[in-house]
Amino acid sequence: MTIIEAKNVSFSFGETPALRGASIAVDQGEILAIMGPSGSGKSTLLHCLAGILVPDSGEVLFGGARIDAMPETSRSSLRRDRFGFVFQFGQLVPELTSVENVALPLLLSGVRRKQALDKAYAWFERLGLDGLEHRRSGELSGGQAQRVALARGLVAGPEVLFADEPTGALDSLTGEQVMDLLVAAAREQGTTVILVTHEPRVAAYADREVIVRDGRVNAPDRIAS
Repeated sequence: MTIIEAKNVSFSFGETPALRGASIAVDQGEILAIMGPSGSGKSTLLHCLAGILVPDSGEVLFGGARIDAMPETSRSSLRRDRFGFVFQFGQLVPELTSVENVALPLLLSGVRRKQALDKAYAWFERLGLDGLEHRRSGELSGGQAQRVALARGLVAGPEVLFADEPTGALDSLTGEQVMDLLVAAAREQGTTVILVTHEPRVAAYADREVIVRDGRVNAPDRIAS
């Protein structure tokens, strides 16, 4: 069953087109890799699917409802309550400890602090981060920080996790460890993952790959299960 899709989406940055009628549909529980060369529009497509950007034309639907037609307050609530995010450099809040960073989506959703922290603590053993709960981002290695970011993206049990080059700042071995953890956690929770990458070894973790070139999507037919 399709959970999120873009229909004939176009988007430009000023006079520069980034998407030119891109269409894609993602099934519930699927792990999808969006690939393409630099500047192809793959990150722009991800941001449109996540409701961060509003397309100039076309439609973006989540659960059958058009999120591109929602006001910003509604799209913000959607990103906070039903979506999760992992970015290339983690983007942890430097003033917060690791466990506070993981708990942040829950706190922003109104979960009481003790309950949010208790749920956040549980991810540290799960992701091999025992003993790092009270370190800040400047005290973590790149791989450790990205695992904290992964926990933050998944802690609230999002329906869709958007991951933009989540291993781009990591060495090969650490990147594979992060992807192993991401896929295992997503499968366990039934989370749909939309992953932007330019690395074939990362895309190999996905159920399906699509290629973005010149703002358009080359999406092979899905293999029937």
